[in-house]
Amino acid sequence: MSEVELLFLGTGTSAGIPMIGCRCAVCTSDDSHDKRTRPSVMISYRQTSVLVDAAPELRLQCLANSVERIDAIVFTHAHADHIMGLDDVRRFNTIRGGPLDVWADTPTHEILGRCFAYAFKQPQINGIYRPQLDQRVIEGRFKINGVEWTPVPLMHGDMRILGFRVGRVAYCTDVSAIPDESYALLEGLDALVIDGLQFRRHPTHFSIEQALEAAGRIGARQTYLTHIAHAVSHQKTNATLPLGVQLAYDGLRVRGGL
Repeated sequence: MSEVELLFLGTGTSAGIPMIGCRCAVCTSDDSHDKRTRPSVMISYRQTSVLVDAAPELRLQCLANSVERIDAIVFTHAHADHIMGLDDVRRFNTIRGGPLDVWADTPTHEILGRCFAYAFKQPQINGIYRPQLDQRVIEGRFKINGVEWTPVPLMHGDMRILGFRVGRVAYCTDVSAIPDESYALLEGLDALVIDGLQFRRHPTHFSIEQALEAAGRIGARQTYLTHIAHAVSHQKTNATLPLGVQLAYDGLRVRGGL
């Protein structure tokens, strides 16, 4: 059976863990699971590897996880912790020997175009070392190397963003509400990744309690919480989570059917 593999490159909140200048128990923890870079994942299938979001630590994430090629990039939204590593993909252009498709909705492309305008222009001089990116606008379901990707509309505070479903794996980071119509897109999952920021409620992210409520409604075989803040100890929190739910961590690989 064909499989989809999701590799967590980063599972932390926008400040990263440890946070600068913080001496809390998690930020000073010796547990490697409590070291969390900014959120990004790699989704792979049939010799195809797709980067979802480009965290500021992208180069270090790829080195830590032996990522040596990508075939396309997909963006959930254009907040800094999800896009500011985009320049690092220039190395993958060199390895690939050509441009990379970048899939995003129109508002995200507008911001990417302002921040990284040079990367979407045709090079005028050969040998200039910068990203080479081709814009692909998400207007509904789309395919990357023959496999269908389903955009899942989500709310991040008052901002409409996208999660994605590939086969029976779904990635839904930075979510504070799931529209009713999106739940239908998340049925029958082997693996669900969902935002679970912290124990306290937050205006733009699910708390762990809210994430568990949404996970219960979705009913995936296994659920992984991501975009985790420094108030959440990996070991202590995992011990309290229900069967079938756990915290993700940088470097974790999960699989589901294609």
